[in-house]
Amino acid sequence: MDDKIEKLRGIVERSHNIVFFGGAGVSTESGIPDFRSVDGLYNQQWKYPPETILSHTFFMKKTDEFYRFYRAKMICTSAKPNAAHLKLAELEEKGKLSAIVTQNIDGLHQAAGSKRVYELHGSVLRNNCMKCRKFYGLEAITGSEGIPRCECGGIIKPDVVLYEEGLDDAVVSGAVSAISNADTLIIGGTSLNVYPAAGLVRYFRGDNLVIINMAPTQMDSNADLVIDSKIGEVFSQI
Repeated sequence: MDDKIEKLRGIVERSHNIVFFGGAGVSTESGIPDFRSVDGLYNQQWKYPPETILSHTFFMKKTDEFYRFYRAKMICTSAKPNAAHLKLAELEEKGKLSAIVTQNIDGLHQAAGSKRVYELHGSVLRNNCMKCRKFYGLEAITGSEGIPRCECGGIIKPDVVLYEEGLDDAVVSGAVSAISNADTLIIGGTSLNVYPAAGLVRYFRGDNLVIINMAPTQMDSNADLVIDSKIGEVFSQI
């Protein structure tokens, strides 16, 4: 492991345009459960499968049940940035890292100080009335019961990409541009099994591909460096 950490340090030192692509594993060390691990969200018991609840159809048809699950399982107000979030913000401040592309919706990268973050799946921190489009913060969800409603009577919907919904074109375009221009791409805390988000890493044409994840990914054979460890523990050593 020491040799791999040293190699990662060297890659970071030589790089001038790093992009980080991250998933749920980045936030597990902050106490936010991931989706597909043995004890992750998808393996917990609920009245409906999480995949069903987190779909556009379910939101529209069983909105009250959606919000019961959403408040209990998708929002973690006590979570704080961990070593990975903090190191990425530090690398950006030093001019080493140009962008973060994340599948997470928790806003922890921005809380750590990162400025250029492409949130592929949206954020729990942003919510809008489906009728008048008025913006609401997270407190509109956490501070209400049942179906949260705007003062105009419309339903307030999280700015989170549900199943059956497409990704935001502007966010995808920005992420693709960042990845395409990077000299180093660090992929961390993701199984690379969620599409279309995972497909974006194939736009990378730079010098160094680094993967830091607890389990193997489909891109391991293409990587210059693979570290099988928690990303926060790795980043705390560089």
